[in-house]
Amino acid sequence: MQFTIVSLFPEFFGSSLDCGLMAKARESGLVAFDFLNPRDFTTDRHNTVDDRPYGGGPGMVMMPDPLAKTLRSIKAPGRILMMAPKGRPFTQALARELAQEESVTILCGRYEGFDARLEELFPIEPVSIGDYVLNGGETAALSVIEATARLVPGFMGHEDSGEEESFSTGLLEYPHYTRPDDYEGLTVPEVLKSGDHGRIAAWRREQSLRLTLHSRPDILQEAPLSSNDLEILKKEDRNRVGRNLFCALVHYPVVNKEKKSVAVSLTNLDIHDIGRCSCTYGLGGYYISTPIEDQRRMLDELLRHWVTGPGTVANPDRGEALQIIRGVDMIEDAVRDIFERTGQRPLLVATSAKGAGNMNVADVRKLLAERPVLLLFGTAHGLAPQVLEECDGILRPVRYLDGYNHLSVRTAAAIIIDRILGDAL
Repeated sequence: MQFTIVSLFPEFFGSSLDCGLMAKARESGLVAFDFLNPRDFTTDRHNTVDDRPYGGGPGMVMMPDPLAKTLRSIKAPGRILMMAPKGRPFTQALARELAQEESVTILCGRYEGFDARLEELFPIEPVSIGDYVLNGGETAALSVIEATARLVPGFMGHEDSGEEESFSTGLLEYPHYTRPDDYEGLTVPEVLKSGDHGRIAAWRREQSLRLTLHSRPDILQEAPLSSNDLEILKKEDRNRVGRNLFCALVHYPVVNKEKKSVAVSLTNLDIHDIGRCSCTYGLGGYYISTPIEDQRRMLDELLRHWVTGPGTVANPDRGEALQIIRGVDMIEDAVRDIFERTGQRPLLVATSAKGAGNMNVADVRKLLAERPVLLLFGTAHGLAPQVLEECDGILRPVRYLDGYNHLSVRTAAAIIIDRILGDAL
């Protein structure tokens, strides 16, 4: 496999590509490298490759002409990658794709990056190795080279080695042990010394599942999982993060069409659907707030019917879901109840279909790792201004780039809860 590296600092790659398995692969001809420096394709006596950006601003931009001449000098560039923060995330799946190619060219940027016209002239694929900033693309290119080259047949020596490592099967790799059997009081798991290959394989799969669940739950969404895998994950308390999330359906104070603060009636569908959603995602609780006495009585009767009455016999699943619901007069009552249950005052996060908000779902997910969060969903035409003023944050609307954005509250609740917890199980 041929790698062509376009870099202002080709010497950067020297020692990294001349040791270990990479050196052996180069000696055997499995992989080969060419290094091209855009300075060699300049025409001025200073070998200038960068200039000030149009429109002003800090830093310098790599000029298009030296880079274009460099790329046109390559006889068989293959896929052309540009290491850039805006690019497609580099994954094991992309490494597998690249390993099937005969040649790959990698552009390593410096300064403020490349003149944008370069991407219009050549079929360049921006690729990113993570959401952080480096001095240049060389370090990122090394990651791509190593992850790709080791998948070339013959590179690893033992072909199974690459398939049992993290991300190869969509999961993190199980823990490894070697001699001595006892090190500072810590012993090797007995199953690994049993000689029973079936038990060992099962143990390793279970450990991979558990490690992935606790360290990288986001990648479980696309991992191939069996029914037995799912049972293992369920036993690991799959809703542990969700139990710090609570939601409240607020019926007062909310605003009507005239923007006046009002109280509105309960809706049967909202009670049932948000209750089932809350139960499915393992929320700590679902509160329905209304200060109107007859509305509270109606809610209590409905819950009794499904949770302890005839409804629980006819539809036990619904009864299980509605057990999570608690009726309260005001939002403050829900806050007080969460404090009594968790020992922490929850952060109040409002939801709204208007404005830009000052929080996103990633912010809420981070908060859940430390303390409870109470999501407030407004009925009628949304939460009243006095409620929003008391909140610790306002979540960005579900469809913040669209003009319509008029979802039913139960639909909005399902989408928001899924966005917060969907990739965290």
